[in-house]
Amino acid sequence: MKKIILVLGTISILASCSKPTDKKAELDALKKQEAEIKTKIAVLEAEINAKDSVQSGIAVAVSTLKAETFKNYIDILGRVDADENVSISSEMPGTITKINVKVGDKVNKGDVLAETDARAINQQLSDLQTNADLVNQIFDKQKNLWEQKIGTEVQFLQAKTNKESMEKKLATLQEQLRMSKIISPISGTVDAVDIKLGQMTAPGMPSIRVINYSNLKVKADVAESYASKIKSGSEVIVRFPDTNDSLITKVNFVSRSINTNTRSFSVEVLLDDKKEYHPNMAARLNINDYQSATPVIKVPVKTIQKDENNLSFVYVAEGNNAKKHLVTLGKEYGGQAEITNGLKEGDALVVAGYDVVTDGAAIVYKK
Repeated sequence: MKKIILVLGTISILASCSKPTDKKAELDALKKQEAEIKTKIAVLEAEINAKDSVQSGIAVAVSTLKAETFKNYIDILGRVDADENVSISSEMPGTITKINVKVGDKVNKGDVLAETDARAINQQLSDLQTNADLVNQIFDKQKNLWEQKIGTEVQFLQAKTNKESMEKKLATLQEQLRMSKIISPISGTVDAVDIKLGQMTAPGMPSIRVINYSNLKVKADVAESYASKIKSGSEVIVRFPDTNDSLITKVNFVSRSINTNTRSFSVEVLLDDKKEYHPNMAARLNINDYQSATPVIKVPVKTIQKDENNLSFVYVAEGNNAKKHLVTLGKEYGGQAEITNGLKEGDALVVAGYDVVTDGAAIVYKK
């Protein structure tokens, strides 16, 4: 009986001590099972996804290739310029007494734009003109007498000399009077008036600017390396960043001399006078320096990849599979590359999904 009681007591003690240990072990076992289950789930999901991918194929988008003329352009900075853009100043010192134009006025060649004080010159002209009349009368009378063989030759020559001398003096004063006026040497539009009434002016001081807007052009300097590629008549796209305007035209002039300082040559492009351009306005010129002799295949540069041998290739859709095509590249421009070998018209170039497919991979076409 005592042995039974002792055994029961021992079991009771052991049971009371082992309960917490059993729960911890049970928790550890459950966590281990959870980890194993998660691993199995991940493996099964990967196998199912891989099976679905093989069965359905990789989604791609394609573009059917066609042969086109490939053009390459060089990009240079230019500016708008005018052949007839003149800043006119007075030809002799004086005070401005009259301004005949304002900014925006249309003027013709020879128009008087402003005048300086010429009262002294006018007074001298008036006095000289009176003397000139007298000298002319004397010459006419002396000439008549000489023709009638009356008087001496010396008298006739003196009268003639006095007349010619007076004419030269008059011409000199008239030229001085002309120089007192600011006269436009071209036809155009008044762009600036930098003088005021009563202001002193002198030769070399800017007074009035006149611009002929009917013959504006874009001028630019091009690197010497393009001298053999750019000719008069080359296609050019002219863009004006400040106005978001552009036009497609031809190069009008190409200089044959190379600037020794900049190692460049100049080009000119005539502008349409029906549009509003401004001298010194910035312009970007895209000049065509290369054009394929025959239509060629061109593809987006982003679709071209390199293999382990550094060879260029693209993927072409052939039925339900992607095929790797090695290609030979030509020129590149505007995100497009010229393909000289490796592709033909009608090929279905993979343009979306090209970065995930492999050679021979099953594909499906995006709708």
